[in-house]
Amino acid sequence: MTATHMTLDPKDFPLLVVDDEQDNLDAFRFNFRRAFTILCAQSGDEALALLREHDVAVIVTDQRMPRMSGLELLNRAAEVRPDAVGIILTAFTDVDVLLDAINHGHIYRYITKPWEAKEVRGVLTQAIERFALQRDNQRLLDQLRAYTGYLNQQLHGAFDFGNIIGDSPALREVLAKVEQVAPTSSTVLLRGETGTGKELVAHAIHINSTRENQPFVRVNCAALAPGVLESELFGHEKGAFTGAVSQRPGRFELADGGTLFLDECGDLPMEVQIKLLRALQEREFERVGGTETVKVDVRLISATNRDLERMIEDGRFREDLYYRLNVFPIHLPPLRERLDDLRALVAHFIAKFVRTGRAGHSGAAPGISEAALAKLRAYSWPGNVRELENIIERAMILAQGREIDAVHLDFGRRGQGATPPVGTPSIPPDPDAGAAPSQPLLDGDKSKPLSERLLDSERREIIAAVEQCNSNIAGAARLLGINRSTLYYRLRKHGLEHLLPTKVGLGAGGPGADSAATEDPNDRNDRKS
Repeated sequence: MTATHMTLDPKDFPLLVVDDEQDNLDAFRFNFRRAFTILCAQSGDEALALLREHDVAVIVTDQRMPRMSGLELLNRAAEVRPDAVGIILTAFTDVDVLLDAINHGHIYRYITKPWEAKEVRGVLTQAIERFALQRDNQRLLDQLRAYTGYLNQQLHGAFDFGNIIGDSPALREVLAKVEQVAPTSSTVLLRGETGTGKELVAHAIHINSTRENQPFVRVNCAALAPGVLESELFGHEKGAFTGAVSQRPGRFELADGGTLFLDECGDLPMEVQIKLLRALQEREFERVGGTETVKVDVRLISATNRDLERMIEDGRFREDLYYRLNVFPIHLPPLRERLDDLRALVAHFIAKFVRTGRAGHSGAAPGISEAALAKLRAYSWPGNVRELENIIERAMILAQGREIDAVHLDFGRRGQGATPPVGTPSIPPDPDAGAAPSQPLLDGDKSKPLSERLLDSERREIIAAVEQCNSNIAGAARLLGINRSTLYYRLRKHGLEHLLPTKVGLGAGGPGADSAATEDPNDRNDRKS
């Protein structure tokens, strides 16, 4: 208790003194006004009004008052200020009643009249320390609940590649670097194409470090708007913006003592880059809308598939932040450079889908034919391991419990150039053109009019882009070369709302609802056709 007392200024914690006799209030104010901040009331109703206006730490009330006794006042005060510490002043023989109230936690202490200033000063100081300790415990409990909620969300999320799978030379090189850097506290930058398993490697670094028993917290920079991202990273104070009804810790605070994984760091807005740089340099920051400096001990692992060096040249990424993030870079190879791992990865995903029932399969795990494996090796894998997971899930649904064969592997439109289906007609070469295409520009049912086949083609491109970006709508829009609002509109037009990461209907309060509800001007001609 002594350490707490040394760090507290009693004047920061207001006292409310309640007595129906003005002389008693004057005496209290005269003895303690220099050491404490004192509010006075002559009735229970007046005291309750002051409690609604002020964050009172301690309530000192006379027991015998007209219309409302001291105990009655403290019971009602608990509804307004539940953490305020209650003290009763009494000159009467109410000791049995007061002791019962103390035992039931209704009051903290009682003081008999006439009181001595030295005794009361000690009681008030202890009551303030008790109040401060309760507040601090509540803050820590709220932080723990926030982290527990975040952790539960992560554990039940869609991302689950299990352990790192494979033994190819390219993967062994990555794991060797993980083994080297994990025991240190160095900042790590993971580079590689989308779907190569950067988060899995980040987690491997964390669990092999001295911070293994501390939080591993993830934030996707590409999935959040700039204002929301700043609040997610650094937290906010109550009233910092519309909807900020209470103080909320950010991901930096949740990761204190552990590891913060900053995914898609190449998508950080410039204003957030500045604040992040200071947080990395000073190990401290202020919450949005706040002035209190928060100190943290966080190891940062970031990841990106962007060309940060080119972004620096274009003025879209700070060079000083780049050097802070790029202390220990690790390049993750694309799947096409580790094809020796295909068989092990396929077996892992098949076992996973059987175990979880995600592909509608139960019973023994099906095998995969050599022809199917050969077809997988012939593919270029633009979506890497994440795309492989989607293709194996689709193949298991098509195989219906039988061995997965080449015919069950559907790569979508992106895979048609590499492995064209047998018997697919091609367009005759144009004598005025260069090399002839090896397949039709638009496949599908030739009995359909051109407008319908165009829509089918657009639908397949959208599905492939969303799958490749793991339902990240912003990333899919960039891949397709269209605005995010346009992609939301087209998702609704094709009935593809199920591809979104949540089950929120477009145009009804879901992501991009405002833009989805209004047709994009570029899409009007499509709709007319």
